[in-house]
Amino acid sequence: MSLKHNFRKLTIWQEARKLVSETYLITSKFPKSEIYGLSNQLQRCAVSIASNIAEGSARNSDKHFVQYLETALGSTFEWETQLICANDLKYIDDLIFERNLQTIHKLQAMISNFKNTLN
Repeated sequence: MSLKHNFRKLTIWQEARKLVSETYLITSKFPKSEIYGLSNQLQRCAVSIASNIAEGSARNSDKHFVQYLETALGSTFEWETQLICANDLKYIDDLIFERNLQTIHKLQAMISNFKNTLN
């Protein structure tokens, strides 16, 4: 099957995968009481970002791909909010928080810019 956009070659997908790994690393240090709470939410959100990029790349038109990119972008803002909550609760220190805040802002800009090239 030939895809118009091979998600594996997209930098936004590659960066989203890195976010998944980082998210699992961060949440592994959360209190066990958060296993079904904030840990799970952050993990699902990170996976959703990469998954929506991949799923959208299989769509026949750029218009449909853009819809998936918008969903992925929305998930980045959800993830950012959850990261802020984790910092508020002192589950992560300020250094990890700031580093990951920069990462998510970079990914938000990348997805947004790519989406704009398709419009």
